Amino acid sequence: MNPFLAPEQQRNLVLASRSPRRLEILRGLGFEFDVEPAPEHLEDDVAHDEPYAVPQRLASLKGAYVSERRPGSIVIAADTVVIVDDRILNKPRDDEEARAFLRLLAGRTHTVVTGVAIKHHERGINMEKSARTFVTFRELSDHEAAAYVATGEGRDKAGSYAAQGLGAGLIRSIDGCFFNVVGLPVALLLDMLREV
Repeated sequence: MNPFLAPEQQRNLVLASRSPRRLEILRGLGFEFDVEPAPEHLEDDVAHDEPYAVPQRLASLKGAYVSERRPGSIVIAADTVVIVDDRILNKPRDDEEARAFLRLLAGRTHTVVTGVAIKHHERGINMEKSARTFVTFRELSDHEAAAYVATGEGRDKAGSYAAQGLGAGLIRSIDGCFFNVVGLPVALLLDMLREV
């Protein structure tokens, strides 16, 4: 059990995500929970006109979808995006796009935004918040970018890097929650769970 929340606050938790990073974070916090991912096609229903609002919209949709199927559970949903120049960098389509992402991020600061939604259908709970973290990359040579992409570590990650792995070597500094960059802002999540 998580030591920061009362036992009754930790019952019937469902994570609406298939992200191994989110599973690892929640397990590391001592939570017991079920996993029921929302379908990926929900992402097609979200307008990308306001990049900083996208992760919150996606988390809300995912949470609502799973909450309707698990009405007696507290559903946790999240979505993380990397934003630079008001442009969202999603998971790279291929290695060429991954290298392009890293060249774009090299030597600059970008924003990682995670939207978090907590929903309980039966109790009418619908809480949504987001966290922002500012990540500054080192200057990278083309060789460094290509070598990192070749490891395959960033293939399934927004922005094409993993701050918790080899990608730590790309980063000069992080301003804000490190776990937000990984995919789930821990302090924000605990505060939200305490509120519900």
